Amino acid sequence: MGKTGTTKWVKIKNKKGRYRLVPQKRANYKRPGPNQRRDGKGKLRRRLKRSPQSLVR
Repeated sequence: MGKTGTTKWVKIKNKKGRYRLVPQKRANYKRPGPNQRRDGKGKLRRRLKRSPQSLVR
């Protein structure tokens, strides 16, 4: 079992200018929406590159 409190969190800005917390290992990637889930070949896309401006430092 995992220990409590081992997840490191980072702040990500959303469209409204507020921020939300995501796990640090997901800081550089985001999940695609339903319309961006498949690429041109029909392969399932699981991660999209997150823009550098969205990270709150």
